Amino acid sequence: WLASASREVLATRAGVGICDVSTLGKIDVQGKDAGAFLDKLYCNTFSTLKTGKARYGLMLREDGIVYDDGTTSRLAEDHYVMTTTTANAAKVMSQMEFAHQALFPEFDVTYVSVTEQWAQMAVAGPKSRATLQKLVDDLELNDETAPYMAALEITIMGGVPARLFRLSFSGEHAYELAVPADYGNMAARAVMQAGEEFGIVPYGVEALSIMRIEKGHVAGGELNGTTTAADLGLGKMMSQKKDYIGRFMAARPGLTEESRQCVVGIRPVDPSDRIKSGAHLLTRGDEPSMANDQGYVTSVAWSPMLNMWIGLALLANGRARHGEIVQVWDGLRGTNMPGEICDPMHFDQKNERLHV
Repeated sequence: WLASASREVLATRAGVGICDVSTLGKIDVQGKDAGAFLDKLYCNTFSTLKTGKARYGLMLREDGIVYDDGTTSRLAEDHYVMTTTTANAAKVMSQMEFAHQALFPEFDVTYVSVTEQWAQMAVAGPKSRATLQKLVDDLELNDETAPYMAALEITIMGGVPARLFRLSFSGEHAYELAVPADYGNMAARAVMQAGEEFGIVPYGVEALSIMRIEKGHVAGGELNGTTTAADLGLGKMMSQKKDYIGRFMAARPGLTEESRQCVVGIRPVDPSDRIKSGAHLLTRGDEPSMANDQGYVTSVAWSPMLNMWIGLALLANGRARHGEIVQVWDGLRGTNMPGEICDPMHFDQKNERLHV
């Protein structure tokens, strides 16, 4: 599987790849108070989002811990489309129903899950625009018509209704193409045919995970039910100008201490070593114990771009420890090696590939 995933990553980063992301939760939100309602659900603001644009959002629990994340797009003045993580799609819908009925019943807003009504595919890589251009009707794709974080309602292949989002979880110039579910198979085959001259490959969840770890994007291993927005490096997303679920509990002293574990990148000092998820992080020279435990590795991947194992970890006071050498101890698997703490973004730190 590692050879296959690496091949998919290299082909996508060199040309173009397609990945089925239909399992992500999709919730259609409409009504004159749709934006105000989303402002209560998310710690950042959506009522100011311009029509035709998307924005990454972070949802908190009532206790201030991160609950879910995803992009939300504004298709019209009173019409938004949310995406959620696959695992939390039903839970987020339930949270919305509770919030509307019990907390904000005055809002004129309706919402419905449309996860199964839309097929959605990520098309990523430097040749993604050229691939999709062959399918899109009456629109030249460029940085003016489809800038980063654009959300467009279009047609493809002579009239098939579609939505095109310029989003990227891989760090590449990328899009997500959504079509009514009945057209999903046809659209995917059409994308494969359009990208054939560029060496298009279908890539799976393993390859997607490798690319997101290379770019330092958080996922389930980091959104583990104990982390705050600040722990994830996303504290600046929390609005100081509005009220929202979890705002005041997130300001508790225990959740704002500098000593909290936060997301960092980690690499083995010896590139031939393999770091594994779940390994504990210790200060060099300390004996493994609960008292000396500084954090643990949350996600790992073999990076075909860097030719070594890399990972993300939660480390006490981690942002102040970039460049430090720690001990990576895994008692269960019997490994013990030095690792270097670094920025979570291992690859393309200037995000140049997003805009090729």
